Amino acid sequence: MTEYLADENVPVVQLAVGKHFVSLTPRQQRYAHHLARASWHGARVVAAQLSHESPAICRMLVDAVTGPNGACRDLTKLRDCSGVSAGEFQWFLEYAVCTLSNLGPYKSFGDTKFVPRLPIASFEKVVAASGSGAARDAFARLKSVIYSLDPEPIRRIGFPADGHVSGFYSSDVSRSDVEAVQTLLDASGISALNTRLFRAGPNAFDLRIASAETRPDQTLTGNSISVRVQYGDFAKEMADIVSEMQQAVEFAGNDNERLMCECYVKSFRSGSIDDHKQSQVHWIRDVGPPVETNIGFIETYRDPAGVRAEWEGFVAVVNADMTAKFAVLVENAQRFLAMMPWPRAFEKDVFHRPDFTSLEVLSFATGGLPAGINIPNYDDIRQTVGFKNVSLGNVLNASSPSEKVFFLSEADKALFQTHRGAAFEIQVGLHELLGHGSGKLLTEDPIGTFNFDRAMVNPIDGRPVRTWYKPGETWGSVFKGLSSSYEECRAETVAMHLMSNRDVLGIFGHGGRDGDDVSYVGFLSMAKAGLSALEFYDPASAKWGQAHMQARWAIFRVFLEAGLAELKHLEKEADLLLTVHRDRIATHGAPAVASFLSKLQVYKATADAVGGTQFYTSATAVDPCWLPIRDVVLSKKQPRKVFVQCNTFLHADGSVTLKEYEPTLQGVLQSVVERRCL
Repeated sequence: MTEYLADENVPVVQLAVGKHFVSLTPRQQRYAHHLARASWHGARVVAAQLSHESPAICRMLVDAVTGPNGACRDLTKLRDCSGVSAGEFQWFLEYAVCTLSNLGPYKSFGDTKFVPRLPIASFEKVVAASGSGAARDAFARLKSVIYSLDPEPIRRIGFPADGHVSGFYSSDVSRSDVEAVQTLLDASGISALNTRLFRAGPNAFDLRIASAETRPDQTLTGNSISVRVQYGDFAKEMADIVSEMQQAVEFAGNDNERLMCECYVKSFRSGSIDDHKQSQVHWIRDVGPPVETNIGFIETYRDPAGVRAEWEGFVAVVNADMTAKFAVLVENAQRFLAMMPWPRAFEKDVFHRPDFTSLEVLSFATGGLPAGINIPNYDDIRQTVGFKNVSLGNVLNASSPSEKVFFLSEADKALFQTHRGAAFEIQVGLHELLGHGSGKLLTEDPIGTFNFDRAMVNPIDGRPVRTWYKPGETWGSVFKGLSSSYEECRAETVAMHLMSNRDVLGIFGHGGRDGDDVSYVGFLSMAKAGLSALEFYDPASAKWGQAHMQARWAIFRVFLEAGLAELKHLEKEADLLLTVHRDRIATHGAPAVASFLSKLQVYKATADAVGGTQFYTSATAVDPCWLPIRDVVLSKKQPRKVFVQCNTFLHADGSVTLKEYEPTLQGVLQSVVERRCL
């Protein structure tokens, strides 16, 4: 059960952005401020989507560390007043920081629950010492939920009807219920992205749509069920978001930014996903802005059904030097797309050259920060208008001096530590631009027109294509909960397919022996990540808790089966030794990666959910022989980094100042208290 205890010795890293913020004009700073505030007003939405108790747990922790003057308490005084030991108080702080960073007591990277290390009685003493009646009453009400790990299924995010936890659904909604409702929504043209689903009766459901405004309910019927569509979910939060976004409109730098923000206002006020889709059209057309942003219900990773999206919003400042490298990658994208292992008919008819920028994050309202993003996720927008890629530089380059490297030889450790940053930078670039940005979906439109030749052959079985996306179907609705991990695997495999390409390496400034080393470390890093992925596999349920790690496990297995990678279990030392055979990358690794990647794309392109699910489920299966190795991986587990983010403050004269915080547990808590969003 120790694997469910909150991390200790948590490394805190500052998301530094000050020098980039001061380079903005006062008008740009004001624009960034309102966008950041709009993003963070959705923090309670993220918490509520995670679990029904998460908003109250987060609020309780904020109340406990907030003084009567509204500022963060002196934590040393709080510890002394509580009478708990220094070690127990440290555990309290670590639990609070991890919970507030994840916006709930479930890991954003892994989807597993964590509980405090300190005893309930000691936690109670800390809360009592805070003097906050609200915190004291909330803890009394929530303590059993906070500490509970039983029954066993509540330790993981998943369908509540199976005993798991999800804020997207009431406790009695099952997978089959979700699928039946989704069929009705698809037929009615209603998106599930910004919704939650609650049972209202034996065959009746309430679909709650996030919006600032309400409107009369409407009822959908079919498939022996009825669905009452209700607007006004998270009405207060959405109204606050709309208010800030309306102010952002006044400081937009051009027409595309203004139109984008106006569409955001319409979408968040009314709950219209069509308005949000239109915001993304303007966003894509806003090329190279000094202040970059994207806000809304974006990623579906944490919905067990893969159709409902978490709220998130980021605001960032462009890093011009790194963006120049990505611009060259974009210039050459069509040449690299021609190197993909699938037939030309499975690639987009037209490549819409995207904006690809390296950003320094000013704020990111989410439970877990990514290193790169490729959005929007709307299939029709991606295929007809395009998309954008962003690499988040101050996330990508953040490192903790306490981090250790396991499972590698001393020689490989030295190479890994020297070149990991460069290799990861290239991997993220390839993953976002050519991974998520590649590949065609074969579709039929409402009037029966196809975007492909009906006589084209499926290269997997050599027969004419028999499946495609029908009107109203999307990648997510067809492949459901598997879609997120599957697509991450496809994007990661594209990165591996091109990791040794001399031209790619040259774009990022790596040639000769240095380029060879960076390429090798790219493969070594992926193999190491795939091995470490076992931490996120749950043997009891035979389920994966993290989409990216499930993907990396599949790629690691490709390496192993091709003879590119080798793993030795050093049982006496309770350790593992991972080796990637450098001289086999071209001869063994490249053909195996290409074959695997081609299958991933063809199953996706043809909407073959049956074949694709069988293929990917098999590729990510974990044989029982791996469980002793998983035990070793868990024994070397390290706490995940926590980021302390800045805040911006608007003054009476209209100026905006930025405040950064120390990379400490207190710094994280102070930043959350002063953000005033939970």
